[in-house]
Amino acid sequence: MRELWVAQLGKVAYDEATALQERLRAKRQAGQLPDVLLLLEHPPLLTKGRRTEPSDLPMGESWYELQGIEVAEADRGGRVTYHCPGQLVGYPIVGVSDVPAYVVALERAMVNALAGEGITAEAPHALTGVWAGGAKIGSIGVHVSRGVTTHGFALNVDCDLQPFEFIVPCGLTNVRMTSVLKETGMPGRMPCLRKEIAYRVAEALGRRQRLVSLDRLSRSSEREALPA
Repeated sequence: MRELWVAQLGKVAYDEATALQERLRAKRQAGQLPDVLLLLEHPPLLTKGRRTEPSDLPMGESWYELQGIEVAEADRGGRVTYHCPGQLVGYPIVGVSDVPAYVVALERAMVNALAGEGITAEAPHALTGVWAGGAKIGSIGVHVSRGVTTHGFALNVDCDLQPFEFIVPCGLTNVRMTSVLKETGMPGRMPCLRKEIAYRVAEALGRRQRLVSLDRLSRSSEREALPA
C-alpha cells in the first residue's frame, strides 16, 4: 500500500503554508515525494476562493483587517471562508485523477472522524462540505495542478464561530456554523482529532499513513524519487 506522509505543524501563517504547499506540490509532481497531508491551524484569516463575490464580505475588507482578521486571496475553488485557532486545517498534496471522487473522500474522512466524537454528520450531494444537525462543521476547497492537489479542508473543532456571522461563508446565505465543541460540549478535543483525521484521510485515500517532520519533507530530494 502506498504511503501518505503526515506532518503535524501546529499554528502556521497562511502565506507560509501556501508557499510550503507549492514547494511540496512541485516535488510531488516530480516524483520526489509520496502523497502528503499537512495538518495545522491558522491565525484569524479570511481566504477568498476563485468564485468569491464582493457581497461575500459585506463589511468591506478593511473592516475585517481592523478586527485583526487577515484577508487573503486563494487559488482554490469555492468562495470565502474563515480560519482561526481551534479549527483543524488539512492540506493534502496528493496525486488525483478523479477530482469529484477525491472531494467525496475528504468529506467521508471528516464524517468518519466526527463519528468518533459521537457526532452524526453528513455530506449532502447538493452541498460541498460536511454538516451536523443542519449546521456546517467542515468546509472543502481544493486546487489541482498537473494532477496534484493543494488546499483541502477545514474542520471546526473548538474555534470562535462568531466571525462566520460577519461573512457569507462559502457563498451560502443564512447558513449556521457549528463545531465539535458546540455539538458535544467537550473541550480539548483537538489533539485527538489531529490523529483521527490523519487516519481517516489515509483510509479514505487508500493509503498507509506515516508521520514525518517538516524537516524530513524539506530534505526530500531527487535521489529519493518515488513512483507517482
